[in-house]
Amino acid sequence: MANVLVDLDVESLAPEVHKENKPDFSSTRKLYSYVKKRTFAAFVASKKFPPTCENTSPALWLCCGQSFKEPSSIHKHVSNSHASEIHQLTTETLDVMLRQAHSEDSMEEPINDESTDISSWIPDTSHVQEDDLIKGPGEVLLYYCYCRLNDPQMICQWQKELCSKFHMTGKVRVATEGINGTVGGTKTATNLYVKAMLSHPSFKIMQVHDFKKSEGGAECFSDLKVGVYKEIVPMGVDPDIISYRLAGIHLEPEEFHKEVKAFVENQSSISDTILLDCRNFYESKIGQFDQCLAPDIRKFSYFPDYVEKNLDLFRDKKVLMYCTGGIRCERGSAYLRSKNICKEVYQLKGGIHKYLEQFPDGFYRGKLFVFDERYAIAFNEDIISECRYCSCPWDQYQLCSTDFCCQLVLSCATCRERGLTACCPVCQAKEQNHSDVSSDGLPRREECECTMSRPRIPKDTL
Repeated sequence: MANVLVDLDVESLAPEVHKENKPDFSSTRKLYSYVKKRTFAAFVASKKFPPTCENTSPALWLCCGQSFKEPSSIHKHVSNSHASEIHQLTTETLDVMLRQAHSEDSMEEPINDESTDISSWIPDTSHVQEDDLIKGPGEVLLYYCYCRLNDPQMICQWQKELCSKFHMTGKVRVATEGINGTVGGTKTATNLYVKAMLSHPSFKIMQVHDFKKSEGGAECFSDLKVGVYKEIVPMGVDPDIISYRLAGIHLEPEEFHKEVKAFVENQSSISDTILLDCRNFYESKIGQFDQCLAPDIRKFSYFPDYVEKNLDLFRDKKVLMYCTGGIRCERGSAYLRSKNICKEVYQLKGGIHKYLEQFPDGFYRGKLFVFDERYAIAFNEDIISECRYCSCPWDQYQLCSTDFCCQLVLSCATCRERGLTACCPVCQAKEQNHSDVSSDGLPRREECECTMSRPRIPKDTL
């Protein structure tokens, strides 16, 4: 089991770790007890439901389909029914704390990110030819790191200067809970970028293999967008309420492959397993694992509502979750686990990207959707989707030709030559009218057959 389930902020969890005379960690019983108490309290707090406008009774704790009105009763239930989970979270948290403390011991002086001049974290490139940062073979990096950032604004500014210096483009989200990015540039630039990331004290828990690479470059993005947000992946739930620290059990690609193999081979019998794609519908349309459940949702922020509407679907099931690079599963699995209805929740470490690096001809078929101007990358030759108009095999997305529509359309070369370039007949008619501004002079609202016919939150069955 991977020890990346919880990368807790050591400073906020155990201040004594950072005293001048650090304790001897050869004996961790006292620290374990402290961490266990904090973990237990956080677990109980995640089960608390405040009173609603319709219900003025005291707050309840809901767990395992039961309601508890008294703190003592929920504490007893958690102690009896979730001891193994508390132990798992505690030991993994303690493991991370020890590794972080060991890493800090190797530094001569603790570094305060907030007071550090960001120029000190911009690498010297005097030995690099400027042309090597602009011309030559390129690639795209995909990565994320959950870690406590005391000054996300400073990290944001550092990322802007770092990418600009390396002539890189892309998108980077920064929050107090960590960083999430996909950036492109020449291979010289991306190598320098990775080295800069790994040398920064805030991201010392990252390793080279945490950066997923694919063919591409700066041309894959129109510009560079770096910003500070509440969440590094937009699920729409406060990360202080549903934290990545409650995520499911991480499975390496080899382990996940074995689980999927067993699932596929046993489909003829009654299965207690769900292979869940937690991406958006347009992603799973062009590529997915065999026999998966792919929700017909348009945004990841709809995922919590999807879970709420389909609780019975997941009840008493073993869930195998996956997404592009792993980050959506961190929060998605945590949300699903907070419902206390599944037997087990697992997630693919490194996402589809890492799986396909090892199993290009495994159980994932079709293209892997990416959020840049490539739209998709290929690891195998399969085409599982079709042209919207003639139904021939096709998996190359383009934006709807109507300027004010943001839908992606699968229209083959032949149909595009016939002028069929919109996502639906409604948009096709608007395209022919060439009117993208309403009578009051404001841009038209995105509204077409695609958005009107799709329920926002579908209810699924197996």
